[in-house]
Amino acid sequence: MKNNKRSLRKKILVGLSHGVLAVLSFVWLIPIVWVVLTSFRGTKGSYSSTFFPTSYSLDNYKKLFTDFSVFNFPQMMLNTLIIAVVSCLISTFFVVSVAYTLSRLRFRGRKALMNAAMIIHLFPGFMSMIAVYYIVKMLGWTDGPMLRVAMIAVYAGGAGVGYHIAKGFFDTIPIALDEAAMIDGATKWHVLTKIIMPLSRPIIVYTLLTSFAGPFKDFMLAKVLCGPNKDYFTVAVGMYQMLEREYIDQWFCSFAAAAVVISIPIATLFLCTQKYYAEGVSGAVKG
Repeated sequence: MKNNKRSLRKKILVGLSHGVLAVLSFVWLIPIVWVVLTSFRGTKGSYSSTFFPTSYSLDNYKKLFTDFSVFNFPQMMLNTLIIAVVSCLISTFFVVSVAYTLSRLRFRGRKALMNAAMIIHLFPGFMSMIAVYYIVKMLGWTDGPMLRVAMIAVYAGGAGVGYHIAKGFFDTIPIALDEAAMIDGATKWHVLTKIIMPLSRPIIVYTLLTSFAGPFKDFMLAKVLCGPNKDYFTVAVGMYQMLEREYIDQWFCSFAAAAVVISIPIATLFLCTQKYYAEGVSGAVKG
């Protein structure tokens, strides 16, 4: 009798939790659905009296890729993709290298370095924007194609400071695996590439995704570095200008369309790499 009551309570709790999660999921999806619907809206302007558009059209998407009189969205997208791809690869290399070094190696000043990195990471990035801008300007990277190099260097240069999550993951991998491999003649490089990396696919994918999405989301630093140079705007800077007073009436629905478009590469990368989250350590061991 007691077991039946416990199982009934458990089923009720599970049902309630599922219901709460379903409601929350619905609430979270409302803004996304609204943006997608707005991107197909046939009327102009930022105001609409109804949630669902009264008319639908593809003109907002066509305008993004054909009307370059004010905003060159394909160029913004290209700039962002170049910066995102290169910076995410470099950032992942830096994060993995720093995390592996601090997790597996013991050297003088290790704890002091970890404490310094943690303190630096606590400060918000915008505090250093002015200093970063003047350093980039001193190097002559504020004009022309070198502006992309500057943004890649800024996004990837400090990535190693955010090693904490990756280091915590590496710490969960038994060090006995490293010792066994080194007894068999493996070097530390072989240990990293043949043992640690395959077992750390989830955290590497996580680092790739967050580093790739960074240039798409960042506005403040990109705006400071780009300044008035429209040829090297990222999508965040360009889309923000679409909402300015003189453009919002004509470009608001195209802004929603741009929001849908920029989600495609991020969603594609996530779908291509999500299996590594499910595989985890067990999948890596099988491989």
